[in-house]
Amino acid sequence: MNWFPFLSYVLVSTFTPGPNNISSMSNAGRYGFGASLRYRLGIFCGFFTVQLLAALFSATLLDYIPAAQPYMLALGAAYILWMAWKTLTSRSGGEETSAADNAFLSGVLLQLVNVKVIIFAVTTMSTFVLPYTRSVLTLGLFTLGLAGTAFVSVNCWAAFGAVFSRALRRHERAANAVMALLLAYCALSLYL
Repeated sequence: MNWFPFLSYVLVSTFTPGPNNISSMSNAGRYGFGASLRYRLGIFCGFFTVQLLAALFSATLLDYIPAAQPYMLALGAAYILWMAWKTLTSRSGGEETSAADNAFLSGVLLQLVNVKVIIFAVTTMSTFVLPYTRSVLTLGLFTLGLAGTAFVSVNCWAAFGAVFSRALRRHERAANAVMALLLAYCALSLYL
């Protein structure tokens, strides 16, 4: 395996702005780093699940992706745009908002419609891993490592959100607008 392209792809894909990183930053800024951990753990578990499914069924997924791609894109873009709208219109301090937007299940479900994660999972397995090994143990270790890298990424973004939470709260409308625009860009970039 050629490690440099693999690691470059993994680091660039997981640490650049996307729905996971932006929503983690937003939640940590709004609810605090510790209180938003359950959401990030949901992201980790959902990411691991998607990555594992891609590892186990990559050949089948690759056969179906061309036909399913427009639907996956539309569903993913719609969900990300909904997240952008919720971010734009949200205000801090709401207990109902905290329960819904900062829940473990929200983090898991985001992964199931996050086209960036799905494409990342299929690409890493089909391009970088499966050509070199079919060992279940090795695939499991790669899956865990990739999910772990994503978890480190969302925690870095969440730490940024928590550190700058005072500024984010003071300029809540502007911060929410910027994060909503970034999420909208993520959705629109699926079609660019």
